[in-house]
Amino acid sequence: MPVIAESNKRIAKNTLFLYCRMLLLMVVHLYTARVVLAALGIDDYGIYNVVGGIVVLFSFINGALSSATQRFINFELGRSDIDTVRNVFSVSMNVHLCVAIVVLILSETIGLWFLNTQMNIAPERMDAARWVFHFSIIATFIRFIQVPYNASVIACEKMSFFAWIGILEAVLLLFNAFLVDKITTDKLKLYSVLVCGVSAAVFICYKWFCRAKVEFARYRMIWDKKLFGRLMSFSGWMLLGSAATVGSTQGVNIVLNIFNGVAVNAAMGICNQVNNAVNQFVTNFQTAFSPQIVKLYASGEKAQLQRLINRASRFSFLLLFALALPLIANMDLILNLWLEEVPQYAAAFCSLILIASLVDSASKPVGLAIHATGRVKYYNITMSLALSLNVISAYFMLKSGISPVSVLLVNIAVTTICFGIRLYLAQRYDAISVLCFFRDSAWRFITAAIISAPLPLYLSQSLIGWNRLIITCLSFFVIYVPATVFIGLTAHERKSISSNIKAKLHHA
Repeated sequence: MPVIAESNKRIAKNTLFLYCRMLLLMVVHLYTARVVLAALGIDDYGIYNVVGGIVVLFSFINGALSSATQRFINFELGRSDIDTVRNVFSVSMNVHLCVAIVVLILSETIGLWFLNTQMNIAPERMDAARWVFHFSIIATFIRFIQVPYNASVIACEKMSFFAWIGILEAVLLLFNAFLVDKITTDKLKLYSVLVCGVSAAVFICYKWFCRAKVEFARYRMIWDKKLFGRLMSFSGWMLLGSAATVGSTQGVNIVLNIFNGVAVNAAMGICNQVNNAVNQFVTNFQTAFSPQIVKLYASGEKAQLQRLINRASRFSFLLLFALALPLIANMDLILNLWLEEVPQYAAAFCSLILIASLVDSASKPVGLAIHATGRVKYYNITMSLALSLNVISAYFMLKSGISPVSVLLVNIAVTTICFGIRLYLAQRYDAISVLCFFRDSAWRFITAAIISAPLPLYLSQSLIGWNRLIITCLSFFVIYVPATVFIGLTAHERKSISSNIKAKLHHA
């Protein structure tokens, strides 16, 4: 019990660090998007969004290797095998460097050909688009070789540094936005250079911190064939899943460009900015939980793992829902207040992607349990097939002249299918019990959402202006708070929270 209590205390402390980071990042990122959109204009903003997406298509390999590095470092730390952790770090660095070089070559050949011959970009802006492309490749290369350092920081649960470096990155990006707004040169070219510079600065900070504070994160020239095989076997299947995830997002963006042009890409760019900012709530929360999920599985603590997955899934959904529902109810109003010029479809895109993110937020902790087992072959095959439906459906629907909004509706359906796949495989691999998950987690957050949503959504249709924003938010939280406390939380969690509040008041 003392070990569990200490683990819970560490998770709570790390979550606090990450939430402080998230609050500042959300404000900074949303304001940065406003400044950049105003400085670049809708067309150039759309170019930056879609051209950068071509490079991201190649960087899906980074996502696979990152998951593998994170999983193996956490697993060996759970077994208290520091020597193997050192080897994992060095071997993963070798792998990341080699793959980064391959991605650089592929991007500058196949990717550049695709940009020059297939993209729907005005000829007079093609030179600027190439600048975006080349500097996006450099930034991607830097992010590749940063992954082992990033994974080491998270595995050691050094969340205070993780929080501060995220804040530094956001501040630098905001500075870039203001600089682009003031300088009269080609703003799109300048912005691509500055964003690349931020990636380089963040990498230097991670490397410095790991050398100073993380014992095992020091690169050595070693070659462990057995470890390399295990790492690549896991990465190989994760590669398929990462390719499908990135292809689903950026593939849809490219299809939208082909059939609808860069203005719709600007709307999707705003949509992704809103979604990423709001999802910081869940991403930070799950980052705090992730190392413990792998370590509990590695140490054989199955009952504690089940409780952690149930809690992470439930809290992830409820936290995101508290932000997403008021935004959905007032999306057009908020976008008009936020942006000087709102791209067509932006409000619908933002609302629908938040619904998909709600489903995904509850689903991801279950996926982390599958990663912890190391059995990712069939998981990534089935997830890839499901995610491919996004791009396939988008192509045929847009080719038939159906509204771009339909693409986001399909995304919600696909995300729900992926949730079902994760639940099925997590139980099959003996990571969790689906019955226990629904009994202790799913029914609680689903019921709380069903009770809380109807009234504010109804009011949003009949009110206008600030009255609409204030009344819908108040009506939502008046229902949401008691629904979360008495349905979303378990009796033990309510008792624990009450005890902590009383203790704090007593000490105060």
